[in-house]
Amino acid sequence: MKFFASCGKGLEYLLADELLALGCTRATAAIAGANAEGELPDAQRAVLWSRLASRVLWPIAEFECADEHALYAGAAAIDWTRHLDPSHTIAVDAHVSGDAITHARYAAQRVKDAVVDTLRAQTGSRPDVDVENPDVRLNLVVRKGQATLSIDLGGGSLHRRGWRRAQGEAPLKENLAAAVLLRGGWPQAYAAGGDLLDPMCGSGTLLIEGALIAADVAPGLLRLGDNLPTRWAGFDIGAWKALHIDAIEREARGRASLRPCFTGCDLDPHAIRAARENARAAGVDDAIAFAVRDVADLPVQDNPRGVVACNPPYDARLAADPALYRALGDALKRATPAWSASLLCGDFELARATGLRAQKRYQLFNGPIECSLITCDPIALPAREGEGKRELGEGAQMVANRLRKNLKALRPWREREGVACFRAYDADIPEYACAVDVYTTTGDETWLHVQEYAAPADIPEATTRKRLNELLAAVREVFAVPKQRVAVKTRSTGKGGSKYGNLDHRGEFLTVEEGAAKLQVNLFDYLDTGLFLDHRPLRARMALEARGKRFLNLFCYTGVASVQAAVQGAAQTTSVDLSATYLEWLADNLRGNGVGGTRHRIAQADALKWLEADTGEYDVVFCDPPTFSNSKRADDFDVQRDHVRLLRAALARLAPGGVLYFSNNFRRFRLDEAALAGFAQVEDISASTIPPDYARNPRIHRAWRITPR
Repeated sequence: MKFFASCGKGLEYLLADELLALGCTRATAAIAGANAEGELPDAQRAVLWSRLASRVLWPIAEFECADEHALYAGAAAIDWTRHLDPSHTIAVDAHVSGDAITHARYAAQRVKDAVVDTLRAQTGSRPDVDVENPDVRLNLVVRKGQATLSIDLGGGSLHRRGWRRAQGEAPLKENLAAAVLLRGGWPQAYAAGGDLLDPMCGSGTLLIEGALIAADVAPGLLRLGDNLPTRWAGFDIGAWKALHIDAIEREARGRASLRPCFTGCDLDPHAIRAARENARAAGVDDAIAFAVRDVADLPVQDNPRGVVACNPPYDARLAADPALYRALGDALKRATPAWSASLLCGDFELARATGLRAQKRYQLFNGPIECSLITCDPIALPAREGEGKRELGEGAQMVANRLRKNLKALRPWREREGVACFRAYDADIPEYACAVDVYTTTGDETWLHVQEYAAPADIPEATTRKRLNELLAAVREVFAVPKQRVAVKTRSTGKGGSKYGNLDHRGEFLTVEEGAAKLQVNLFDYLDTGLFLDHRPLRARMALEARGKRFLNLFCYTGVASVQAAVQGAAQTTSVDLSATYLEWLADNLRGNGVGGTRHRIAQADALKWLEADTGEYDVVFCDPPTFSNSKRADDFDVQRDHVRLLRAALARLAPGGVLYFSNNFRRFRLDEAALAGFAQVEDISASTIPPDYARNPRIHRAWRITPR
């Protein structure tokens, strides 16, 4: 059975890993949550034990939902006597998107009406509504004409642990605190004898959550006590009791062995009072030492091992100050140089102000506030006396020389055009067959993306590995970047031939600029980064042409062309792709540039099917399809076979005077000019769309300007 666990944005990969560890047979990250597979007891275990989930939703019905009448009918068709008793109280939480149903509260009301009316007709009685503490909490999601009704197995938000008695000015949610601790490696550090320090502890959330993790206390125990999380009739009470007994036994053992290894400091005495009160409520006050202390006065820690977890002030209420972050960084380098740190900062500029070198950076959300989580391990690298620069080998030196030559040649163009992300090397030396792309963030950090090309079959794998290592040594030397800022996509030989190996799942997004647009890229988690650098000139051309006009982006991927058009003043953009992940990425990019709303439509669909069913008109259309697609959610697509059909459908949607730009990167592609001649005028513009950093590989893509006859 499939179920869904929701979480804060940025926690998805952590949550998926946690659900697998809790016994689910499968768990995959989704938008603001994770899709999981398992039995009902697995979902109930997540309710009791998940430190990251916000809710655990068990679906009971899915149905088409074109409007409010369909919503009511779909909910009324459920046999509610199988799920609840008329004596129970209920509440309905709703989340809606689309044009048919736009008000979540009204949607929740219609589902409540259906439940009440159905039960009254069947039993003569009806349930009452209790929005705060219902016996059964229902969850409704309406998206793209489809409704899903689920039981909220936890009965409400799981971040509430049950110990918070007092709070500071800007309290951190407990599940976000757990994410900060997990990213910082706290469970492993505690097992190795390490301490936990929060030098700006506020009301103590990070320390209390850290102590409960160390004591192996199930997050649901304090919240629920002996109560069931829901009185849903399908709830497996026997399985829950067994889980509850096991959790109590683990808690007893964990609390008995809990080391007093937690320290919290804050300049505000009111915050320290709140922290002590909360720690007492959580039963961990004996393990945590709290003190009123300025971060500048942080004493050197006795334990050589430990983790600093901290959520420094950053929102408007707390008046974030870069000087405060610098003081924090200086204090940690002095007091805990060999420890690791996990710091949840307001943004990357504040994180940089600490002066600490971040090995990893993650984008998280504290409520509506976008934050930057950095991890450092260690906080301060020990100085190495007498260490000289390692000499490069002959092959690595050759690559380094070529890189420097390329950078020198590209510099005038980059400075003139303001190019922050570019290709610096593209198998210039055939033996070192990799592409090296440079991404300079808005925070002026240099990150590198290295993709290994498939080696000829007669080259031993040991040789390709040696050459790759030499190239990486050259890359790090030339760009002077730490290893953690180099994403490497390596190829391995396996069943079906050479292919890219397992990718990282860091959930780490960087913000870069292209023209006037700010864009998110992810160098580690996907084969591509979210930004096709070779299309830079074509995107700029289309964005200018789309000013004040209607722009359509088919097979849009992360929608960078749509963002560029929107930033340049397009009257309307429509972006179509089958991937929900990439469309959410697009939505983030639009929000990051202050554009959005109904003028910028996003459609998750098979692009060809959508196009053939669409009736709109567009002035500029961009179509950059994949070579092929065999997604289970769409018909098979082959660009060579299907491009005439695709282009005919796209041209049919052009407004008078409109233009279609068509591109693809299939090396063996042949445009069927004879078939197109009957209804289109075609101009090959490939040469003008290849930027200087791809001049060494002008076959990276082909592009055509197409208008109707």
